[in-house]
Amino acid sequence: MPDTDDRSGAPLAADPELARNPQPTYRSLVESTPAFRMDGVGVVAASRAAADAVLRHPDVFSSNMSAIDLKTRRPLIPMSIDPPAHRKYRKLLDPLFAPQRMKLLEEPVTRLANELIDGFIDDDEVNFAARFSVPLPSQVFLTMLGLPLEELPRFLEMKDGIIRPQVVVGQPLGHPDTDSHQQATADSIYVYFEKLLDERADVRRDDLMSHFLDAEVEGERLTRDEIVDIGFQLLIAGLDTVTAALDCSFGYLARHADDRRPIVEHPETIGTVVEELLRWETPVMAVARVATRDDEIGECPIHAGDQVLALIGAANLDDEECPDAGDLRWDRETNRHLAFGGGIHRCLGSHLARLELRVALREWHRRIPDYRVKPGIELDFSPGIRSVDTFPMVLGPDGASLSATE
Repeated sequence: MPDTDDRSGAPLAADPELARNPQPTYRSLVESTPAFRMDGVGVVAASRAAADAVLRHPDVFSSNMSAIDLKTRRPLIPMSIDPPAHRKYRKLLDPLFAPQRMKLLEEPVTRLANELIDGFIDDDEVNFAARFSVPLPSQVFLTMLGLPLEELPRFLEMKDGIIRPQVVVGQPLGHPDTDSHQQATADSIYVYFEKLLDERADVRRDDLMSHFLDAEVEGERLTRDEIVDIGFQLLIAGLDTVTAALDCSFGYLARHADDRRPIVEHPETIGTVVEELLRWETPVMAVARVATRDDEIGECPIHAGDQVLALIGAANLDDEECPDAGDLRWDRETNRHLAFGGGIHRCLGSHLARLELRVALREWHRRIPDYRVKPGIELDFSPGIRSVDTFPMVLGPDGASLSATE
């Protein structure tokens, strides 16, 4: 979730079991290989110290994401922008996602979460992804942009066409059909936001796009291209990473009833639960940078032009930073995880994401304390950003457990 959405290293999660259950591999890497070179990927920084070195030195590890082709016309803002220009954009954007401003969204997000739950609470089964983890953050995002909720299918189509074109087309990345679809999707996103700006130029509303049209940074207005590039990034980030965090969090809780019980009985602890789930599950497995010069991390040489991945999922399980990092604990008082990245590109939307996750866990467990993954189903998490296409969930107490206690 850094800067709302750095693209991650898919080859690290090509094995479905690794994407589903990465913690054992993460722990092994941290203990044995803090930094290493991987064919076809570049250099991987797995330990907390190595990941911090990548994230906190933008002069050496650039965020210019030319190494990861999303078929964009220009660098996305602020994700692909290095200092000093990066400061200008964050100075504008940070106040829009500040904690106090996000707090104002708690009531509408709570209402939305309950409206979604109302739609299936009387059912025995639900596809959690389709009915909750996808629509909740997506509808919040559409509301912030001042767009009707009826636009959701179109936005999801654009998001998937950029982020997961191989899934949409059914061909691997690099295939001509996949590249063509991704390019067409990118072009359609530019067209969409350019048309939206034309509409807001005539009639301002209380939404982000209208704000961008009138905003000034250091006495200068944003250009039309800059606003479109910000909108492009917010789209691919706002519709994906929180969904992945929900999938990961509820995927864990649906399989661990004992860990779920404290949430139901002590909802006041949900804030720390959210942080521990973010650390343990880390929805965005890695973030990418490009080396600007020869260097070294953890005795692993790096060459100018190398792609370097900060494997933040592994760094979050490093005992050097987090005592007993291999254990999931709801009572951690200090939790300096990297689920939102680190350094100047730390996630722009972290406060919004935390709000959505807190509300989701609070309202869901208030109304649906018992649930589980449908028996016989293994959740298949996507590589890099760990979301699921489908999440069959059984609602209500486990019949077998009830019988055992009668």
